[in-house]
Amino acid sequence: MRVFGRVTELGAEVAISIVTVQELFNGWVVRINSAREVEDVVRLYGKLSRTVALFGRVRVLDFDRKAGETFKQLLMDNPTLSKQRLQKDMRIAAIALANNAVMVTRNYRDFSQVSQLNIEDWSQHNVF
Repeated sequence: MRVFGRVTELGAEVAISIVTVQELFNGWVVRINSAREVEDVVRLYGKLSRTVALFGRVRVLDFDRKAGETFKQLLMDNPTLSKQRLQKDMRIAAIALANNAVMVTRNYRDFSQVSQLNIEDWSQHNVF
C-alpha cells in the first residue's frame, strides 16, 4: 500500500523502464504457458490484462541511444557489473541515469553497485 500511495502522490512523474516491461511480460508468459487448469489461465490472463492497462497510464522510458551509451560506460567503468545476472538491472540503471530519474526498487544490493544512481525503496516505512 505504501508504494500505491507514493505512485498516487506523484502521478504523472512516475515512469517504468522498457526493460521492466519486458521482465513483466516474460514472467506472465512463463506463468500462462505453464498453467494446467483453465481457471488458472483465465486468472493469469486477467492479471496480464491489468498489467497492460497499467502501461497505458504510466510513461515507459525507452532503452534509447543515450541509455545504451550510459550502459556501455557503466560496464567499462566497473567490469564487475557485466555479470550476466546483472544485465537487465544495469540496463534499467542506465535508463534511470540517462533520464536523471530516481531508481525505485527493493533491490538495493544490485543497484547500489552503481554509485551515481539515486535509489529509493518505497516499500519501506521511511520513504515520505
